[in-house]
Amino acid sequence: MSSVKIFAGSGSRELAEKISSFYGKPLGKSSSQKFSDGELSFYFDESVRGCDVFLIQSTCHSSDAIMELLLMIDAARRASAAYVTVVVPYFGYARQDRKDKPRVSIAAKLMANVLTSAGANRLMTCDLHAGQIQGFFDIPVDHLNGSSILVPYIKSLKLDNLLFATPDVGGTARARSYAKYFQVDMVVCDKHRKRANEVASMQVIGDVTDADVILVDDIVDTAGTICKAADLLKEKGAKSVRAVCTHGVLSGKAFENIENSALEELIITDTIPPKQQSTKIKVLTVADLFSKAIRKIHDHESISSLFIN
Repeated sequence: MSSVKIFAGSGSRELAEKISSFYGKPLGKSSSQKFSDGELSFYFDESVRGCDVFLIQSTCHSSDAIMELLLMIDAARRASAAYVTVVVPYFGYARQDRKDKPRVSIAAKLMANVLTSAGANRLMTCDLHAGQIQGFFDIPVDHLNGSSILVPYIKSLKLDNLLFATPDVGGTARARSYAKYFQVDMVVCDKHRKRANEVASMQVIGDVTDADVILVDDIVDTAGTICKAADLLKEKGAKSVRAVCTHGVLSGKAFENIENSALEELIITDTIPPKQQSTKIKVLTVADLFSKAIRKIHDHESISSLFIN
């Protein structure tokens, strides 16, 4: 069986170091360079010939992360790697997964095409914005679930009157899966947007009186929706409001919004490196989850045991 080599892109180096540590193997040596005009260059500082190569890079914050990942894939193929798995903890552009108005790009499909054309043999990711995005790929996709990390933390809180909520109708299935696991009820916050990242109005469908509410979402970007939902739930009589989101994009005024909101705590994972610290934000690592998935994939084993049903 070919040996495993794990490499990191510059956007996910800290997470990659944790993953390789859990795996019990040092992170592979590689170098990247940016020329004065912004052009990127990437190369491996060790042989990958005949190896099972895992390239870790979240495609967030900058298009440089995507370009660097493509260069990593291409370099691995040209260096005769036996198998190239791209590990993308946060899959950028996943929110653009359909034509919701005329003459727009389906960017998630474009991303799938580009990664496959570059030479990726497999994709490993976590909590895609829509599970159907897996169908955009003609290569195997291992779609891990952030609940494996978030559920144990929720259990540790030992909340008296637990209730789950979704900040929008589109996330109902996600919140319902948590409610079903904990055998509790859920409510829905129905929102109407004027434009992207701006909520015009919101209403709560369900009773939250004296409940310890946990909002469930996959991505928190500007935190406008999640904070508006938290404030509204508090107004409707909730005893406490927390939120769990796998991917903390946290752009724009996100940190300010969170600090000034009714949220007691926002729990995210480190699929995206946090830009700054906040007393209200708790960061859990997905490193152990990904290291176990890498081991199982390399050993040709099922990853079913990594999911919480």
